[in-house]
Amino acid sequence: MPGAHYEVVGKTAVITFDNPPVNGLGFDLRHAIVTLVDRAQADDNVVAIVLTGTTRAFSGGADIREFGTPKAGQEPTLRTVIKVLESSVKPVVAAIDGVCLGGGLELALGAHYRVAATSARVGLPEVKLGILPGAGGTQRLPRLLGLEKALNMIVNGTIVSATKLADTPLFDLVVDTDVVASATAFAEKMAKENASHKRVRDLKVNQPDAEALLQVARANLAAGAKRFPAPLKCLEAVAGSVSLPFDQGIEQERQLFLQLMSSPESAALRHIFAAERAATKIPGIASDIALRPIKVVGVIGAGTMGGGITMNFLNAGIPVTMLETKQDALDRGVATIRRNYENTMKKGRLTQAQVEERMGLLSTSLDYADLAQADLVIEAVFENMDVKEQVFIALDKVMKPGAILASNTSTLDVDAIANFTKRPGDVIGLHFFSPANVMRLLEIVRGKKTADDVLATCIDLAKKIAKQPVVSGVCDGFIGNRMLHRYYTVTNDLIVEGALPQQVDKVLEDFGMAMGPFRVGDLAGIDIGWSIRKHRAAQNPDQDFSMVADKLAEVGRFGQKTSAGWYRYEPGNRKPIPDPVVTQIIEAYRAEKGVTPRKISDEEILMRCLCALVNEGAKILDEGIALRASDIDVVYLSGYGFPAFRGGPMHYAEQIGLYNIARAIGQYAQESDKAAKFWAISPLLVKRVEAGGRWA
Repeated sequence: MPGAHYEVVGKTAVITFDNPPVNGLGFDLRHAIVTLVDRAQADDNVVAIVLTGTTRAFSGGADIREFGTPKAGQEPTLRTVIKVLESSVKPVVAAIDGVCLGGGLELALGAHYRVAATSARVGLPEVKLGILPGAGGTQRLPRLLGLEKALNMIVNGTIVSATKLADTPLFDLVVDTDVVASATAFAEKMAKENASHKRVRDLKVNQPDAEALLQVARANLAAGAKRFPAPLKCLEAVAGSVSLPFDQGIEQERQLFLQLMSSPESAALRHIFAAERAATKIPGIASDIALRPIKVVGVIGAGTMGGGITMNFLNAGIPVTMLETKQDALDRGVATIRRNYENTMKKGRLTQAQVEERMGLLSTSLDYADLAQADLVIEAVFENMDVKEQVFIALDKVMKPGAILASNTSTLDVDAIANFTKRPGDVIGLHFFSPANVMRLLEIVRGKKTADDVLATCIDLAKKIAKQPVVSGVCDGFIGNRMLHRYYTVTNDLIVEGALPQQVDKVLEDFGMAMGPFRVGDLAGIDIGWSIRKHRAAQNPDQDFSMVADKLAEVGRFGQKTSAGWYRYEPGNRKPIPDPVVTQIIEAYRAEKGVTPRKISDEEILMRCLCALVNEGAKILDEGIALRASDIDVVYLSGYGFPAFRGGPMHYAEQIGLYNIARAIGQYAQESDKAAKFWAISPLLVKRVEAGGRWA
């Protein structure tokens, strides 16, 4: 029947889940489990029941395809299914392999016994979606693992190998043989012994110092999870397993679950969860498209970016040849990579053998011919079109047919770069974010002629190197940097009009941004933007590209590297200290531009910054540069420090009302002719307001 298969093996009914890809507990599977358990109960030739999934997944939990649909709450719910298992007069054994997460583990906890393969991994990661386990997980897991271990798993959403829990009552057996065969034999043994089948709900949590442990945990969570209500709610639910009878604990869990489900933080985290998965699906490209094999990678450039990119592939076990123009540059790049790995080793996250294994995958060269057999080559050279042209002409001459040629450009025209070659279909943008070995985001820039299999291969490869891919079309700055430019323009305007850097930074950091824009400027280096603006001014002498930051750069205030930028810094300390000198420079700039400063509220600062991001995001969406509003959110969450509990700029705009965003933009546009041009509202934003205030 839909959702699961039924087979009698010996005297045991084996119910095998069949809801690819991870046996999500959707309506069909829930209904099938109850129906087939009832069938087994009615069969006098069946003495025991085994529930199992696949080697990939026992069950990954709720079926995300049913989120927000009537089927998600349709009976039998997961709570009902678990009651059916617990009340079975025949022993029910969960045979667990692959992942057993969330509702999947709660289902297994409802069985009388659990047999796990050594490859199984279990956890209750609901906290990462801003919720808590809602089908008894907070009550049953502490009864098997003890309060402290269960609390840590639930509050942190930790996923644990079955082998690490083999000595706990969670598992009756952990086997390295066929888990279904082992579970079947175990089930028949339990039936033969005619034992009273144990129910987890009947156990007690044995923790003499429970309240003291909970008090310490409360204090730690209050300090570390201020923006996220779910961890503390998880703790309170788990505490009920100690202080309340089982049924009351279940009821409290349910109430706390419903509170979290209606919270904006949970809505944001669930949006992110769905958005990250949607970002890998490209309309018009079949999921089973043949991918190009990527077994060897070339990286051009051994600087900070080239070295970071290289490390991603070494970490994934993919050999890399790194190319430079001079041997000393290569030597520095290799030394930096080794130093990074050794620093990780000192922190206990790598062994010496693992460091050497990664370094052993790295080779270097000064000759393009040594890249000829690479399946993918990524250039990470200076951001200049003339330099890119030289690189891609050279690659076109030496690379084998079918090799993917990628640029790490953050702003330049990928279509123009592709046209430097005779194989534009093989060219793509792979924009890594700095530091490339740390940042999750990978903007994959699809050119007009980029082949579908090239794009699909790069999306798949991004997952293999632990990156979050988002596909962008070609435009200046792509998705992230194009929006960032508008955001920074607004922050510059704010300080010209009357705010100070420390006020703007505080407002945005209080909102949840990882760092305010002026602190980011000091970290990245004020001189970088200054150099770009000088270049643009030379090319366009009739336009004014000047910003307050240029005045800082002119007196040598480049940021942290000079101990002075928007803030000043004490030696050896990165704590930003507001500097009266900066205030004087800003005041002089205002006078030069004929600006009379005004008082600017925190609310206005936040709204202007958000409106700049959202309006430009809407234009990017309207132009087809981004496929979805949620893709834009993923870019800003993974690459630009936007707070996860807000869900991304486009999601947050929906929460506060697209109407309110559009209204504010209209007001800003009326301030001057210059403002009217800058704040020209996105036609798509207007349409979405008229259509009900949602992006889709």
